[in-house]
Amino acid sequence: MKCPFCGEADTRVLDSRATQDATAIRRRRQCTACANRFTTMEKLEEEPLVVIKRDGRRELFDSSKILKGLLLAGQKRDISLSLWEEVVENLEQELRSSYVREVTTDQIGDIILARLKQIDEVAYVRFASVFRQFPDVETFKTELETMLAEKGGKVDEQRQSSS
Repeated sequence: MKCPFCGEADTRVLDSRATQDATAIRRRRQCTACANRFTTMEKLEEEPLVVIKRDGRRELFDSSKILKGLLLAGQKRDISLSLWEEVVENLEQELRSSYVREVTTDQIGDIILARLKQIDEVAYVRFASVFRQFPDVETFKTELETMLAEKGGKVDEQRQSSS
């Protein structure tokens, strides 16, 4: 590692520690020529994840866009920022662990909707209305009725299992 102070290429590692999230290693180094100390970060180089938009355009995966959409869907709901960040982080981990290099916006949206349904029904409906591009109130109503029917079925199952 090249010393940022004198340019010497010979440095030695004094201390190595993993970051809190264990995604990088922090190394404390000392230059053998000028004795100055500096810190470097070593991080795994990830393959780019490309998102295929509905119009066919391709762009790099940007977790901040998804977080922004979730924050809008959950606006004025009692949902912490840390929960939204966890949803986005889990989504990215799931996509990267599937070893696909390209993913469609529909695939991303479906994964998010499945998680939102468990977190908050109102945020789910808000996100679904934008993601699925509901053309009219009838489509919106149909989605709500489907959700209520599923919820009613779960309530009936719980009643039967507790009897």
